[in-house]
Amino acid sequence: MRVVGLMSGTSYDAIDAAAADLSLDGDTLVLTPLGMISTAYDDDLRADLAAALPPAGADLAAVCRLDTRIGQAFAAAAVRADEELCGGRADLVASHGQTVFHWAEDGRVHGTLQIGEAAWIAEATGRPVVSGFRTRDVAAGGQGAPLVSIVDVMWLRGRPGVPVALNLGGIGNVTVVPGGAEGTAGEPLAFDTGPANALIDAAVRALAGRDASGEAYTMDAGGALAARGAVHPPLLRRLLDDPYYALPAPKTTGKELFHLPYLRSALGSCAPLPAEDVVATLTRLTARTVADAIRPFGATEVIASGGGTRNPVLMDWLREELGAAGDESAAGGCVVRSSDELGLPAGAKEAYAFAVLGWLTAHGLPGTVPSCTGARHASVLGSITPGGPGLRLPRSPETATAAAPVRLTVGGGPGTGCHDRAH
Repeated sequence: MRVVGLMSGTSYDAIDAAAADLSLDGDTLVLTPLGMISTAYDDDLRADLAAALPPAGADLAAVCRLDTRIGQAFAAAAVRADEELCGGRADLVASHGQTVFHWAEDGRVHGTLQIGEAAWIAEATGRPVVSGFRTRDVAAGGQGAPLVSIVDVMWLRGRPGVPVALNLGGIGNVTVVPGGAEGTAGEPLAFDTGPANALIDAAVRALAGRDASGEAYTMDAGGALAARGAVHPPLLRRLLDDPYYALPAPKTTGKELFHLPYLRSALGSCAPLPAEDVVATLTRLTARTVADAIRPFGATEVIASGGGTRNPVLMDWLREELGAAGDESAAGGCVVRSSDELGLPAGAKEAYAFAVLGWLTAHGLPGTVPSCTGARHASVLGSITPGGPGLRLPRSPETATAAAPVRLTVGGGPGTGCHDRAH
């Protein structure tokens, strides 16, 4: 089955569309990457979305307009992915949508909202669309995140030691697979570590001004600002005191907490700082909180993905915090590597993960690991929007009756290629 996975994360800068050919081989799901395209939100849509997100308020008219416009943008991305990556032969589209609010209070998630109406995608592509993945897990008492944990568990199962999958998007999240070797004990665990790029990006946009060419900074490309700055210990201590970091897993957070007013409040306790020092301090905050979250599990291998992997300062500081390195000969027993080394491009891993989640839903199979999300039970995720006349889900006889796969392997293919990557 050829599935297009659509994803826009908490940085809301672009829609990633990854296509995969997925097939079942015994108890193993084989993912053959077909490639990825990325399409930036246009400036007006991005500005309107940013203006509506917490802590700002948004009326229902604004939500309706954004739901429609984002749905249309996702539809255009899906059409491109079908044509350019699948030769017009995609069977299914799996759309995460755009998270605009994650209602988390007192360690529980009470609701979650992703917008980008799937009907626009189904109408434009003629393909069935799976969407609304998170809500069912929340209804079952789970955090609704990180949903990629089931893919991480299948992917890392059987690796030696204690492998950890790390995603560095706007928010950082990890999946820990203790006792990766066969026959060893331990339930997998997943949770959000806190901000990855969210506060760094907020600081850059608010404080860094314009680069030498006159363009406004939107991100710390290549970690250049952090490299020029110095970590400010009092600000770092203030940020590390946030109660979120002490909460037990599973737990989840988002830009509902870690946003620009949150940062401005922390900065109010300090004398004015250069933008480079603020960015350096926030980069160290991400490295420290991710390492603090991983360290108790005795990780032997950290496999990183997401936009943060393109920031060499962040990655170097993460290795420093973990006492790790980037090669097999590293002392201390912990290696930090990119997911590219295991066949899933770091910039497209989450989009591929939602393609897998869509495949599971289309086959009536659960898409969660209860120990990772905290749910009472595993659930089949999402809602299905028919693509053409009637609902025709592509199920072959052998997969329709098969048990859920327990492993995922990545096959050959042009998965490391990207087209029009926008950042």
